[in-house]
Amino acid sequence: MRIREYEPSDWPQLCEIHDEARRQELEASGLLEAFLTLEQTAEGEGLFDGKVYVAEAEGVPVGFIAIAEGEITWLYVSPRHQRCGIARRLVREAIACAGGPVSLDVLEGNEAALKLYLSEGFEVVKRVSGRLAGNEAFAATGLVLRHHGVA
Repeated sequence: MRIREYEPSDWPQLCEIHDEARRQELEASGLLEAFLTLEQTAEGEGLFDGKVYVAEAEGVPVGFIAIAEGEITWLYVSPRHQRCGIARRLVREAIACAGGPVSLDVLEGNEAALKLYLSEGFEVVKRVSGRLAGNEAFAATGLVLRHHGVA
């Protein structure tokens, strides 16, 4: 597996990865009915506002992460490739590239993601309730996590 910067030719695979993994994430949080595709949300939610890194296995994208201004804003791995260390490698890449503290939000109920972030040194700094980013018609509760960055 290698991690590299996003290329426009990755778009179809990123859509597939996001759409499958986002359904999984929302189901774990009891919000499956709030699902919207990557095509529907990428621009409004600023997918390309910062850097996007792609994890590829055998030349095919299997996951991606986006980081902007010290915040991990997107992280998705294809369900067929989860629990293989891909998300962990993407998180480490983002932390290394940030050059300082890193924050992120995780939906309450997404225990797999929370466990990963905590194991990588993130700490929960607060619990927030409000509207679901990307689909504000739904209420959601999440946790804000922070990592102190690479020393």
